[in-house]
Amino acid sequence: MRKRQFCALLLSGASAFTQAQSIVPTTIANGLSHPWAVAFLPNGNFLVSERIGALRVVEPNGKIGQPIRGLPAIAVGGQGGLLDVVLDSDFVRNGTLYFCFSEPAQQGTGNSTALGSAKLSADTRQLEGLRILFSQHPKTASELHFGCRIVEGKTAQGQADGKLFLTLGERYSRRDDAQTLDNHHGKIIRINKDGTVPSDNPFVGRPGARPEIWSFGHRNLQGATLNPRGILWIHEHGPRGGDEINLPRPGGNYGWPLVSFGRNYDFTAVGDGNSAKTGTEQPLHQWTPSIAPSGMAFVTTEKYGKAWVGNLLVGSLKFTHLARLELERPFEGKVVKETRLLKALGERIRDVRQGPDGYIYVVTDSGDGKLIRLTPDSRLPE
Repeated sequence: MRKRQFCALLLSGASAFTQAQSIVPTTIANGLSHPWAVAFLPNGNFLVSERIGALRVVEPNGKIGQPIRGLPAIAVGGQGGLLDVVLDSDFVRNGTLYFCFSEPAQQGTGNSTALGSAKLSADTRQLEGLRILFSQHPKTASELHFGCRIVEGKTAQGQADGKLFLTLGERYSRRDDAQTLDNHHGKIIRINKDGTVPSDNPFVGRPGARPEIWSFGHRNLQGATLNPRGILWIHEHGPRGGDEINLPRPGGNYGWPLVSFGRNYDFTAVGDGNSAKTGTEQPLHQWTPSIAPSGMAFVTTEKYGKAWVGNLLVGSLKFTHLARLELERPFEGKVVKETRLLKALGERIRDVRQGPDGYIYVVTDSGDGKLIRLTPDSRLPE
């Protein structure tokens, strides 16, 4: 067990990084209010969620549509609001999308993260057939740590498996809940697309455990994606340092708040001051100091040169950059190099996605939020 020396980790905790500008950002639209996620409609338009509780269509010419009708009640405040949105893998046929948001209590106070599904009308103005597939339990009076990234599961062969992963924060004030299984705080959950629980979830049938739980011991997870083999990758915010990338296996305990590479905001130790503990999983990668990561995507396109294929992209809110992480092998292995892009923008990167056209898109988190397409610099090697 390693006793953590906080100052030393400022140098040794993360791989060496370089700063570079090998991509050219082009703003497609601005004037969005704290956009949180972008999805790609089949006709070439974009679907963008705004934390203020609005879902909008953005056209390639920059025109921003009126808010789409039919969303449920949303507890907007602090870090809460309308957060992630993704399209079903069979959207062209079924028109279904999934979104997560901070859901107010129907009675009394409090809120929690919830996952909804609906069909987008043909004119893209209305959500139809709204269903709440999952609500985090219990509701908590907090405006912090909602988590809220959605990933549709796939098989190792790349076929949709009918399952959804949802990342859930520990709500900050309830951080000890991340280590107990009778609640959804600080967990990743896995459900079927109809909201039922898969029979092969790791805690199905265990007395006192919530059957939706896939993994636990998480803090505040705002990035999630699959590699081509269908393996889930996530990242989560640490406190003062110790942001982590993890590969959450079923039933795994990822340590929060027993261990961390970071420290509490008052500089006191997390747990007993260790960064590892028997029975908990070590991160694949960590950042100290914290970069405040949000958004996560693998590069599968050769539009940025062959060297980018298999790299992992992560947005940074705190240091306003896009981290390009090169791995031991394409799409897997430890991080061997980090390059920090888009620093000149000075924008908080909230989401990063690869579009169906092969280009990378980001959204920036501010009251004048932007949707940006990244194109390759002509100097990039083939």
